[in-house]
Amino acid sequence: MTDQHAKLEWRDTGVPVSVQFDDPYYSLDDGVAETQHVFLGGNDLPARFTDGFHIAELGFGTGLNFLVTLAAWRASSVSGKLHFTSFEAFPMDATDMRRALAAFDGLPADVFGDEFPSALSGPDFELKVIVGDARQTLADWGGNADAWFLDGFSPAKNPELWGADLMAQVGAHTAQGGSVATYTAAGFVRRRLADAGFSIERVQGFGRKRHMTRGAKL
Repeated sequence: MTDQHAKLEWRDTGVPVSVQFDDPYYSLDDGVAETQHVFLGGNDLPARFTDGFHIAELGFGTGLNFLVTLAAWRASSVSGKLHFTSFEAFPMDATDMRRALAAFDGLPADVFGDEFPSALSGPDFELKVIVGDARQTLADWGGNADAWFLDGFSPAKNPELWGADLMAQVGAHTAQGGSVATYTAAGFVRRRLADAGFSIERVQGFGRKRHMTRGAKL
C-alpha cells in the first residue's frame, strides 16, 4: 500500500465503492446500523464510555464510524472527551465524504469542515486521522486504545490490513481490559488476534454476514 487518495465509483445503491479494493465502504443494507451492531455492540459501547475513553480504528473511510460513535457518546450523556484515532492509507476527498454521509440523517456531520479531517477537536471529542500505511504508522504510534474498530476492506481483497504483524501491533496498542471488534469472522483473522493477546469469540454478524468477531485483551 502506498499513500494516495481513495479512488471511488458510485453505484446504483448510492454506496461508494473502492476502486482499489472493489469493496463498498459500508453495508449495502444500512451503514449506521452496521456500525452500531459491529463496532459499538462488539465493544460493549456505550456502556463502557468514560471521560478520556480512546477508540482506535483501522480504516477511516467516510468517517461514518466516528460520527456514529460521537452520536452515541453524546446520547449517553457521559461528561468529558471521547478520543478517536484512525489509521487510513487512502484518504477520501472531503467532497466524496460529504456525498457519502448525506445518505444518513441525524449524524453530527457538521463537525467535519471543507478539508479532510486529519485533526479535529471539539468540546467533547478529539479526532486524529493518521494517514499512511498502518503497518508502519501504528508501530510508531504512542497511544493505547480502550477499544479497536477493525474496519479495513475485506481480508480477501485487502490482506495487508489483516496481517499477523499488524494484528500484533493492535494487541500491543490496546490498554489492559481493552477490546476489539470487526465485521469479519475469517478464521485466520481470529487466530491472529488470539495470538496478539485477545480472548476471541465469534458472534452474530450484521445483515448478510452470519458471523463477526469480538475480543477482549487478556
